[in-house]
Amino acid sequence: MAKYSQKASEKVEEAMHEMKEGKLKSGSGKKVTTKQQAVAIGLSEARKEGAKVPKTKS
Repeated sequence: MAKYSQKASEKVEEAMHEMKEGKLKSGSGKKVTTKQQAVAIGLSEARKEGAKVPKTKS
């Protein structure tokens, strides 16, 4: 199993917190309603910042 970096964990935590407050929005501008969406957004942001995150499954 792949390891996630500390930075990736922090980004996912931030995304989850925003989702619970109702402030997290997806790329289309709609509110994020599920935990899976929040985790995916957090990992995506971490990837953009260069954190160690496994590749997405295709």
